[in-house]
Amino acid sequence: MTSMADRLARQQGREQGIGTNEKTVKFSQQDYETLRKQCLKSGCLFEDNCFPAEPTSLGYNELGPDSSKTKGVVWKRPKELCSNPKFIVDGATRMDICQGALGDCWLLAAIASLTLDQQILARVVPQEQSFTEGYAGIFHFQFWQFGEWVDVVIDDRLPTRNGKLLFVHSEKRSEFWSALLEKAYAKLYGSYEALSSGNAIEGFEDFTGGIAEVYTLDKAPLTLFQIMQKALSLGSLLGCSINKKTSAEAEAVTALKLVIGHAYSVTGAEEVHFQGKLVQLVRIRNPWGQVEWTGPWSDGSSEWNNISKDEKLKLNHVAVDGEFWMSYSDFIKQFSRLEICNLTPDTLMSDKVGRWKHYQYEGMWRKGSTAGGCQNFSDTFSSNPQFVVRLEDLDDDPLDGKDGCTFLVGLMQKDGRQQKRLGRNLESIGFAIYKYKGQRNVHLGPDVLLRQRAVATSSCFVPTREVCNRFKLPPGEYAIVPSTFQPNKNGSFLLRVFSEKHAAASPLEPHIDIQIEEQELSESDVDPHFKELFKLSAGNGMEVSAFELVEILNKVVSHRSDIKTDGFSIETGRLIVSLLDKDESGKLGLMEFHLLWSKIQKYLAIFKKYDTDSSGTMNSHEMRGAATEAGFQVNNAVLQSIVSRYSDAQYVIDFDSFVGCLIKLEMLFKMFKALERAHKGKIELDMQQWLCLAIY
Repeated sequence: MTSMADRLARQQGREQGIGTNEKTVKFSQQDYETLRKQCLKSGCLFEDNCFPAEPTSLGYNELGPDSSKTKGVVWKRPKELCSNPKFIVDGATRMDICQGALGDCWLLAAIASLTLDQQILARVVPQEQSFTEGYAGIFHFQFWQFGEWVDVVIDDRLPTRNGKLLFVHSEKRSEFWSALLEKAYAKLYGSYEALSSGNAIEGFEDFTGGIAEVYTLDKAPLTLFQIMQKALSLGSLLGCSINKKTSAEAEAVTALKLVIGHAYSVTGAEEVHFQGKLVQLVRIRNPWGQVEWTGPWSDGSSEWNNISKDEKLKLNHVAVDGEFWMSYSDFIKQFSRLEICNLTPDTLMSDKVGRWKHYQYEGMWRKGSTAGGCQNFSDTFSSNPQFVVRLEDLDDDPLDGKDGCTFLVGLMQKDGRQQKRLGRNLESIGFAIYKYKGQRNVHLGPDVLLRQRAVATSSCFVPTREVCNRFKLPPGEYAIVPSTFQPNKNGSFLLRVFSEKHAAASPLEPHIDIQIEEQELSESDVDPHFKELFKLSAGNGMEVSAFELVEILNKVVSHRSDIKTDGFSIETGRLIVSLLDKDESGKLGLMEFHLLWSKIQKYLAIFKKYDTDSSGTMNSHEMRGAATEAGFQVNNAVLQSIVSRYSDAQYVIDFDSFVGCLIKLEMLFKMFKALERAHKGKIELDMQQWLCLAIY
């Protein structure tokens, strides 16, 4: 219940603009300026209790409290490491990032690329911070996290061994921005160890809020070099790596001094005149600050003797520093993968630069309700969350000469790094896109989705943080169905759609509504036999209490072999009385009981209809259709709550739970409508009113 309230609070915050560039979310509810002023007033340096200078902040396994790798670690502030520490010395550059004893080269490659655009860097690394004016031992950094910008506060106590920084550090011993940035990122994900191993794309996106595309270099498009040039000119972040075939190859060094399974950043793409022809060159940065390519166009190679001084100066040809040039032809042979993070994001596939339109939505897969798995699982696939995108305007000057609408779809699963310490792995995720022919705001069922083939799909289902693909489709409406590969896998996700032209996107959800016809009966309409039976149960008072009602209902259902039930509970009995007790006597009279009996007969027919295997229970995936037939239109969020509340450990719903659920839904709808003002779809309660209604 509290986690649901937290989600609602976050949703309300987003509606007020919290999480945007202008109004960042305060991580752990820590406000940088408030804390800094408190420290300056007290004269004490900040100590962050949310990420303390203790072994737990280092890690949980290889960097856990009992690990040999953490022996001798001492947390020190920069002023304890040098006499005159600086936040940034002579501007932040890619030379300021040297890897330490942590396997986060992917992050360092992203940071190195970040320094190529000072505007983006200033967004992540607020520049006004220093160790002199206003220093209070507190710093802050800003990251994009699953659809919102987050401000992370840290103290400046850094892990050291033998008087030297243990993890990332600058070549200049007095410079500390990169070490502090790494600490803030570690806090965001729970520990330093949580940053071990990864993909530069993740860092790119967390620093920019952009969306990344991946190119497999043995299948590189003919225009890839031009795409790289345009991306770099637009300030996009680029990374590359060499796939390792076995775990033993991790960070093995090839004969030409390239590191396998290691994340590099791409920092340049230029053409030079060499022996009468143009040669395409790519500049690459190793975050180690050393170990460089020794093949053609490497530092000191003979090729540099055959180009002009002006071109050599233009390419900033320098000595060993971890950065090197190589020919583009060697680049696509030696490296396996290129990642481009589109920042604004911009069109990379055509000569004309244009801004993308951006839409993003959060969602959840929940076992038993909305975790349907991929198309292979026909019984449950349609229960996944669904989204619709409306493509209206054709691309300008299409590169391939064919009309169509270009858009990117990115599906990102949340909290993978935070879950590593629990031994949980990322799920294999992907999505399918279908031509949408349904009515507006109608969740597509198996009768629609299984009758047609997907017009497009993600490249594959893989256990990665995000899958992203570029598509071109004719104008029209399309349904996007994101899923895990296997059904019944819990997870939270962010779906993002970027389109070249306007393309409205929205969740494919019904409007929450109720359509129940109220019966208008008089006592003369009641069958005399029913009246006599009721009198036998109710006695002379002609009313039944919640306790008597439960006894009656349980006698009835106990004689039926076609439904399974644990029996109606007193809680359900009280719920029924609350809904139908018109005179507030706390009991049901003849007419009220007759109305209940009609409802139960109706609910029984629906229950048996959706019990397709005659098990006497209802599969929770079928609950959406059953609720709709009973007169309730619910969306995914409500369906998830229903399954959590009313299904058993096997995610099935028996008859008494089914009746209790529908009675509760009807009561909640009616309560809301009674309190709603001016049909605005909202109600306002004070604390007492809320408590009374919630307890009732």
